[in-house]
Amino acid sequence: MGMTMTQKILAAHAGLESVQAGQLIEAELDLVLGNDITAPVAINVLEGIKKKEVFDKDKIALVMDHFIPNKDIKSAENCKCCRDFAVKNEISNYFDVGRMGIEHALLPESGLTVAGDCIIGADSHTCTYGAVGAFSTGVGSTDMAAGMATGKAWFKVPSAIKFNIVGKPSKWVSGKDVILHIIGMIGVDGALYKSMEFVGEGIKNLSMDDRFTIANMAIEAGGKNGIFPVDELTEEYLKAHGTRPYKVYEADADAVYDEEYTIDLSTLKSTVSFPHLPSNTKTVDEIKDPIKVDQAVIGSCTNGRISDLRVAAEILKGKKIADNLRCIVIPGTQKIYLKALEEGLIKTFIEAGAVVSTPTCGPCLGGYMGILAAGERCISTTNRNFVGRMGHVDSEVYLASPAVAAASAIKGYICQPED
Repeated sequence: MGMTMTQKILAAHAGLESVQAGQLIEAELDLVLGNDITAPVAINVLEGIKKKEVFDKDKIALVMDHFIPNKDIKSAENCKCCRDFAVKNEISNYFDVGRMGIEHALLPESGLTVAGDCIIGADSHTCTYGAVGAFSTGVGSTDMAAGMATGKAWFKVPSAIKFNIVGKPSKWVSGKDVILHIIGMIGVDGALYKSMEFVGEGIKNLSMDDRFTIANMAIEAGGKNGIFPVDELTEEYLKAHGTRPYKVYEADADAVYDEEYTIDLSTLKSTVSFPHLPSNTKTVDEIKDPIKVDQAVIGSCTNGRISDLRVAAEILKGKKIADNLRCIVIPGTQKIYLKALEEGLIKTFIEAGAVVSTPTCGPCLGGYMGILAAGERCISTTNRNFVGRMGHVDSEVYLASPAVAAASAIKGYICQPED
């Protein structure tokens, strides 16, 4: 029986010739990730078991990004915990103020995630790195602690769903619309503990940033991971950002999939997830009555990359943010911020009436930099819109692409860009 791409990566890291869905394995890890919320818990676990040292100081990444720069005493203490641990263990990939970025934008940019890797992270959106052909998945802080101590993790080998991507998207349709369409189609549990594998000739029409966005939100369909095959575009990205060798795995022709879907990019439209689930989707043209919004957020580990900012700036240039609306733009990393400065995008945002933040997860998880009050609505390029996700339990979050978020910020209600 053939193996999927994910199964081949897991087999190789478990030292096995083959694996099959449902099999329990122990796999060697190429990277263990934590942030300022999850890593302190893992560090305390290590101290509890009196583990003296980490398995490999170069294969652990600690990214201070959720409440950074520190918003209060507790967040400062969390970061100090991580900082002290990084110094004590000589962690080479420690990212703090000035060096940091939103973890799932920063690590690929830094060349720390490459094709063929097996990666765990104490953050659910660790599945982002499937865009470069890696197996990556989120775990709890206790599993992160075990990974830091041993360099290994146990997995139940996932079965898979194949998404055959065909066609070419229209101008304002992006990777965010693709994954929102898929989640709306299969539901938030449609890929529960399964590998979402994206294949097909249409992939060539998806940029690397589109692929990062799609893989990032695999977890919102319940997926164990999302993964793309390594093509010429991936190899170009890896050569530009990579710091070490990578290995390409391909699914067998007779690999078994639980389901198969065909996604025609040419038929997709700008899509929005309504409260309070990512699967509660409508295309923008299906919205009959105007939905007024109080805030627009453009950023996050899902859509804070340079192409996202370029799209938003193209729409906002020469325009003004609607009265009584706050627009918050958050570049994903310092390099993205600098590139946006060099290209004049930051000037465009500020002239339009938006504010630009240091890289941070900030409002995505109701942390800071954009908390909602009762009754307020936000159009956001983030990845979750659960009850109270961005603030008060009586607020609402609508998930959308940077294009829709920018256009809505101008109009003051949810809409798509004008051609």
